[in-house]
Amino acid sequence: FIVKLDADIILPENYFEKISELISSDSKAGILGGFAYEQDADGAWKLNHPMNKDHVRGAFKSYTKQCFKAIGGLKNAMGWDTVDELLAQYNDFRVITDNSLKIKHLRPLGTSYNKRARFLQGEAMYRMRYGYPISFIASLKIAWKRKKWELFFDTLKGYGQAKKKKLPFLVSEKEGSFIRKLRWRNILKKLF
Repeated sequence: FIVKLDADIILPENYFEKISELISSDSKAGILGGFAYEQDADGAWKLNHPMNKDHVRGAFKSYTKQCFKAIGGLKNAMGWDTVDELLAQYNDFRVITDNSLKIKHLRPLGTSYNKRARFLQGEAMYRMRYGYPISFIASLKIAWKRKKWELFFDTLKGYGQAKKKKLPFLVSEKEGSFIRKLRWRNILKKLF
């Protein structure tokens, strides 16, 4: 398997052995990882995973060789760590998370993000072919979870700018159609 790691993490003991076991136990395994823990003000390590529980954070992703090849490797663009999982599912691979794998992340999520990064998040939504309705909902969710409403407007502005510039898409029309159907299915599942 192939691993992408950031330098600011501490892996638990036997991390790679556990990933290998997960791959061996599931022929559809594609992308795997654990969960990030970050230190709070008191020095305690707390789970920080504001996204869906089936998402592996970009700081520590493992890929089966077959999945990595099927998704065409990693995209050099904002949103790479979402589009890889969407393309894995498009290619009939599973994204597997294991809550026993507790990774210590030394830099909290979003600390390097600035206004430009927020625009880039909207740009990524456009380039992944989310379409405006899904991008609107996703932007609202991001702002609500982080309790920063300016994120909503900045993300949508980034989407609009990308559309106006006609930036190249990261996925094909067929992949984009699959991604939108998957996103709508997940949105409706959470509502009903």
